[in-house]
Amino acid sequence: MTAATTSPKTLAPDEGLRLGSGPGRDLIFKVTGEDTHGAFDYFICEVAPHGGPPLHVHHEQDETLHVQAGRFKVRVGEQEQILEPGGFAYMPKGLPHAFLNLTDQPAELIIMFAPGGGHTFFRELEPATRTANPDRAAIAAIFERHGMTLLGPPLSAD
Repeated sequence: MTAATTSPKTLAPDEGLRLGSGPGRDLIFKVTGEDTHGAFDYFICEVAPHGGPPLHVHHEQDETLHVQAGRFKVRVGEQEQILEPGGFAYMPKGLPHAFLNLTDQPAELIIMFAPGGGHTFFRELEPATRTANPDRAAIAAIFERHGMTLLGPPLSAD
């Protein structure tokens, strides 16, 4: 029998490591790569009305998203789809992707990165994106340092 290499963790609904992403996107990490020996990150993404990240690609991480509340336009590669609550997307590393909250209300996703460690990216990204005039070159450099490339603007609703 092999001894457990990680510690169990239980959290109340609002507990976890809270970090910011772009304007109007807050993240609550339930577990990070530090908790899972690098295997994965699991977090809740609170998305502002009509908010979403810019088009980007992960070179080292697969990503999933599971819609909990709201209605999202999701792009993976060249395909776009509308996802309602319960909808799911798998975004393999190497494929450009983005999502957009199509509603006038805050929305919520559950996201998983594998391997883990994404919280270090968001810890660095938060102060760069939460300023009056975000510096796109500085943000692109943060993406690159964390194995991602910023490719374009956020999705549009049309």
